[in-house]
Amino acid sequence: MSELTTGSFSIDDLENVQITINNIVGAIEKEAERSDVELGPTVKPGVSTLRDWDHNILDRYNPVYTPMCDQCCYCTFGPCDLSGNKEGACGIDLAGHNAREFMLRVITGAAAHSGHGRHLLHHLIGLYGKDHPLDVGATNIIAPNVQLVTGVQPKTLGDLDSVLSYVEEQLTQLLAAVHMGQEGAAIDFESKALHGGMLDHVGMEISDIAQISCLDFPKADEEPPLSDIGMGCIDSSKPTLIVIGHNVAAITDIIDYMDEKGLNDKMEIGGLCCTALDMTRYKTGDRTAPNAKIVGTLAKELKTIRSGIPDVIVVDEQCIRADVLEEASKLMIPVLTTNDKVMYGLKDRSNDDIEDILEDLTTGKEKGALMFDYEKLGELAPRLTMMMSEIRKQKGIKALPAEEDLKAIADSCVHCGACEIACPDSLPISEAFTRLSEGDLTKFEWLHDKCIACGRCEYACPKGIDIVNVIEKSSQRVISEEVGKVRVGRGPISDPEIREEGVNLVLGTTPGIVALVGCSNYPDGTKDLYKIADEMLRRNYIVVVSGCSAMDLGMYKNEDGLTLYEQYPSRFRSGGLMNTGSCVSNSHISGAVIKVAAIFAQKNISGNFEEIADYTLNRVGAVGVAWGAYSQKAASIGTGCSRLGIPVILGPHGSKYRRALIAKPYEEEKWKVYDARDGSEMKIPAAPEYLLTTAETVEEMMPMLAKSCIRPSDNNMGRMIKLTHYIELSQKYLGVMPEDWYKFVRTETDLPLAKREELLKILEAEHGWEIDWKRKKILSGPAMKSDVSAQPTNLKRLCKEA
Repeated sequence: MSELTTGSFSIDDLENVQITINNIVGAIEKEAERSDVELGPTVKPGVSTLRDWDHNILDRYNPVYTPMCDQCCYCTFGPCDLSGNKEGACGIDLAGHNAREFMLRVITGAAAHSGHGRHLLHHLIGLYGKDHPLDVGATNIIAPNVQLVTGVQPKTLGDLDSVLSYVEEQLTQLLAAVHMGQEGAAIDFESKALHGGMLDHVGMEISDIAQISCLDFPKADEEPPLSDIGMGCIDSSKPTLIVIGHNVAAITDIIDYMDEKGLNDKMEIGGLCCTALDMTRYKTGDRTAPNAKIVGTLAKELKTIRSGIPDVIVVDEQCIRADVLEEASKLMIPVLTTNDKVMYGLKDRSNDDIEDILEDLTTGKEKGALMFDYEKLGELAPRLTMMMSEIRKQKGIKALPAEEDLKAIADSCVHCGACEIACPDSLPISEAFTRLSEGDLTKFEWLHDKCIACGRCEYACPKGIDIVNVIEKSSQRVISEEVGKVRVGRGPISDPEIREEGVNLVLGTTPGIVALVGCSNYPDGTKDLYKIADEMLRRNYIVVVSGCSAMDLGMYKNEDGLTLYEQYPSRFRSGGLMNTGSCVSNSHISGAVIKVAAIFAQKNISGNFEEIADYTLNRVGAVGVAWGAYSQKAASIGTGCSRLGIPVILGPHGSKYRRALIAKPYEEEKWKVYDARDGSEMKIPAAPEYLLTTAETVEEMMPMLAKSCIRPSDNNMGRMIKLTHYIELSQKYLGVMPEDWYKFVRTETDLPLAKREELLKILEAEHGWEIDWKRKKILSGPAMKSDVSAQPTNLKRLCKEA
């Protein structure tokens, strides 16, 4: 019988293949053979597939739990006392319960990103079709996280659909394990949490490459345009539309309508959180940022609403205050919700006539409307903004207190301290009221940057003072000057950039990658981010930013009036500062690390997670910083980095996640790897020393950043550079030499050049190292024992490469 062919597949190819609607499941190996793609051993891993790798890293990086309480209240058996060695009615102990709680946070964050991706992908497929090609710029590896985890090399929107189905299925399996009477071992809850974190990076990547490909976002652009940022960049004399959230799908229709009707000069459109970042990326193929402006992060939401500046608010999903509708309605600001994750109990008006909706909203009959028809929203939101601006002016809507009322408000404060106790950062609010009573606004102006506008102080105040309002009214001068610049999100790192910089990263001559990500829950204001980035850029680290951190970084300028974005190139090289984009663009940071292994080291990444994670842990100097960690999404992003071998440092509020992954440097038996040259087992220093930890202050964290980028594979020059930064940062910010610096010295040439003689004397006098110099050697292709023993062919190949 002759071979019958249909399209690009033959009937022979379909042997033992399960066929479902619009999908061929099981043909991936055939397609891989056809395209000469080598598939790794863990294509689309299940919950237990990478368990051995997880247990291996968890054996070195022990989970540390800091529970808020020692009770479990999950089911009606409880509450159960788990203190001491007690077990709950279902048999779970305190470690297992805490590991389960952390896992739940991780999969909640991952579900938020993958749910975002599913919503966005459905929307874009509806507009452009499943065959729409993916285009993210100068790269052959379009989706490194997708390829690493699933083995799939997506080419179209339709290819992303099946990968996202895999992510959703895995998240369902993980969620099932949270149910009482399921998993009981803490270490396996930890493994499941790591699995959820890995899935999160896949879901984020799907979200961003889909919108990059369809919405003309920058594509690995090394020089994206600058956008205005800050509360002061909004012209409040114009009708103002404010959008809040993380999913730009609905907002693009609003921008299109404003362009079509010539409204860009007649009204303002500003955004809060990641929707703001993404709407400034929209249609920037000509490197011209749209009219949209970035107001700021989640910390600016309540402040912006209370200011009374918005005439209309549009929300989508994620990181939106639950009281937006309540707060907005006090100032006659209609709220339009556009996503089924945030509906506020509003009526669905998607099928109603626009004129009827405008009538109900402008007369105050309804406080807002739910609108799933984005084309209709595109017309409704601008028209409503123009109308509400006039109505609110005529009604004389009063937002912040009058200046002449400030003293009376300040005098009503009884200085009980309840507000400061409730404040997450214990800000000196009482002192600010004392100063305000004397006519001095400066303390409240200082508080404006420190305050994250959570509103907890107001709930605690026995006198019912609207403290956030007082802070904002007292800070009108600084708010008017609050205008900065931020680079529009550039998207992924291109292949040419990786080729140019990969060798420097692996050998250590570029000291490392510092990724500033996460939320706006800073312990001491936004300027800490500037301090961190400025220090590391001056030292030629690669600094990559995203989300809230990317926004807040653009608010500070040097003596010449330039932000860091204007001072440093947006290229992936030493001393480069890149904004990848919104929260989902975090995937491009982990993706860049994966591409270093694929492009520089020529490693197969298709379904080969364990080997690439091992490579990253031992060879790629990268560290993540979530200084303002707040949401469950931040926990899932960081946990995905942990599984990939990238350490993450959280700010002090990150301790409220109640779990860390910290190694014990003194357990020498756990600090061994294989040398790829001959397969011999070698001792290494504790590098990195943790996969997830917290720092109390920026000063404490600075040397931790340099230390976290030290890797066993550093060559002499690289180790010297990294050790120089570690010692200098410790002396600059802590005033002392780091106590463990000598552990990272293998040969005399590892020592900082300027202090070599001095440090040699210390080594010989205090550590007796004059006899040890010849015993230490630089490792080539170090690999953790479990990886090599589990896959002996890897060791042979590594030795051959060396």
